[in-house]
Amino acid sequence: MTSEIFYLVLSTGLCLILWLPYLLERIFNQGLIDTAGYPEKIAAPAKWAQRSKLAHSNMVENLPLFAILIICLNILEISNSNTLLAASLFFYARIIHAVVYTLGIPWVRTLAFVASWLANIILFINIIL
Repeated sequence: MTSEIFYLVLSTGLCLILWLPYLLERIFNQGLIDTAGYPEKIAAPAKWAQRSKLAHSNMVENLPLFAILIICLNILEISNSNTLLAASLFFYARIIHAVVYTLGIPWVRTLAFVASWLANIILFINIIL
């Protein structure tokens, strides 16, 4: 397994767990029965839980782009210090993004998002050049 594929697997794992804080807040706030069912009255989630859900949605939107680029690199057998840096940057930036988004820290959230976006740009450039 290349390092780039390893970071793709880690990023996928991150996406797999990012919905858990929102779900746990729902269970603690409404109870398991109402969370799993269709209650008539739904309590509003805590603000941090809403942000956590949005962080997960943002990861769901960005992971396919990253995955396609990493798979293309793997098929083309391209692996170098730039692709390794970009793959690791994407993963760590997405962790930071999720944490600061959930905590409600706006500027750091944006910087983390831009870092992960730049990582995808670096990967793209390494494929086409």
